[in-house]
Amino acid sequence: MQKLPIALLLCAILAGCAPMRDGPAPTTRIDGAQVDLVDTAITWPADTWWTRYGDPQLNALVEEALRNSPSLSRAQARLAQANAAVGSARSALLPSVAADYQLTRQRLSENYIYPAPLAGSITTDQRLALDFSYEIDFWGKNRSAFDAAIAGQQASAADAQAARVVLTGGVVQAYLNLQNAFAQHAVLTDIIKQNSEVLDITRNRFTNGLDTQVEVRQAESQLAATRVEQTQAETRIAQLRNQVAALTGAGPSRGAALMPAQLTRPAGVLPTQLPLELLGRRPEIVAARWRAEAATKNIDVAKALFFPNVDLTAFVGFQALGLHNLLQGSSRAAGVGPAITLPIFQGGALNANLAGQRAAADEATADYNEAVVNAVNQVADALDALRLLDHEREAQTQARTAIDAAYALARDRYRAGLGNYLVVLIAQNSVMTQALRDTDLRMRAYLLDAQLARALGGGYATPSGTVATRPAPLSADASSASTR
Repeated sequence: MQKLPIALLLCAILAGCAPMRDGPAPTTRIDGAQVDLVDTAITWPADTWWTRYGDPQLNALVEEALRNSPSLSRAQARLAQANAAVGSARSALLPSVAADYQLTRQRLSENYIYPAPLAGSITTDQRLALDFSYEIDFWGKNRSAFDAAIAGQQASAADAQAARVVLTGGVVQAYLNLQNAFAQHAVLTDIIKQNSEVLDITRNRFTNGLDTQVEVRQAESQLAATRVEQTQAETRIAQLRNQVAALTGAGPSRGAALMPAQLTRPAGVLPTQLPLELLGRRPEIVAARWRAEAATKNIDVAKALFFPNVDLTAFVGFQALGLHNLLQGSSRAAGVGPAITLPIFQGGALNANLAGQRAAADEATADYNEAVVNAVNQVADALDALRLLDHEREAQTQARTAIDAAYALARDRYRAGLGNYLVVLIAQNSVMTQALRDTDLRMRAYLLDAQLARALGGGYATPSGTVATRPAPLSADASSASTR
């Protein structure tokens, strides 16, 4: 018989809750097949993928960057904040206990509840107790908040790894650009020697009456222009040295110590298809997925706010009037009871909060979709460029061989008095252009290889027990869709 009133009371409480509005259909996550991802096996880059270039100088730079970079320190600080948020959310699932001591010196009213002789007297009101409180999580609000915090923690952990990938990729790219600048400077040094040789020939021809002062001045101008380009290459070297040093968290003196190096050309088989496992190999995709999971859990938190909040409170200790009898057995006190808060009318605040959480979840899902599309495009660009690199290298070799032969012939004819300076000048300019293209093409092979390694996740692998690599639905997608 006693259960019936309780059941009726619960029905009345639930009926009196603030009404929850339906929302629009949630944004759906992109499917791997939409972006041509297939279930195929490939060789993924190691987490120290740059060591395959065989350059101790580069290896040392990356190690320094990983030790000293402010960007990694910032990512670690954010991870520490996320860890703290998990601890805070976990505490809501557990009872809380607090020791409480209160002392109030007061005059008791003669017209209140106190009888004589207390009425009108000045006494001390004391309380020494242990207070207990526990929120009964009937609707899963605290559990969902804890799950959201866990998801945020995992997102921050993936963000920290993404920062590592960005940092190492940036150091390698800047270093390769520096090595290319060194190579271009060496090419321009050789071109200056050629220009000086032609200038000597032109001066001899002028002495022998075969050329005029015009050709001499043209040859001098060509030599000076090449020296200007060499100075510009030296400027690029200085700037790139500073950039590499900054990425390692060091000053300009660290960059000034960097020297030209011989790199080992990486060898490997390019994947013919984009792997589905890429979704778990790119840390920014994993982080975006965890953020979408956290946003979905926050929707559940917002829904739970529409239902009654039930807190169980209790205390045990001593209460007494006067200083002398607080710890006497007769001053013992204890109590227990529930506290129920029922939201009935909140001026639309609860529905506004729910709508905001739904919008945040849609935004997080859109961010995830964008991260997937960007990752796929980056891998595709790197693969296409690497596949066409051999054809480009073959054509460049032919062009360089032809112009070197043409220049040698033009120079020899000019020295023998059979040609003119204009032909030599045109050949000189073409030689310099093709020589610089040669260095760019050689270094481009390394740059594209580094770009592919970074696009494939830079050696990151999803920790076991976290996010699956396949695009399975988020845990609360179905429930979110049904209430919108």
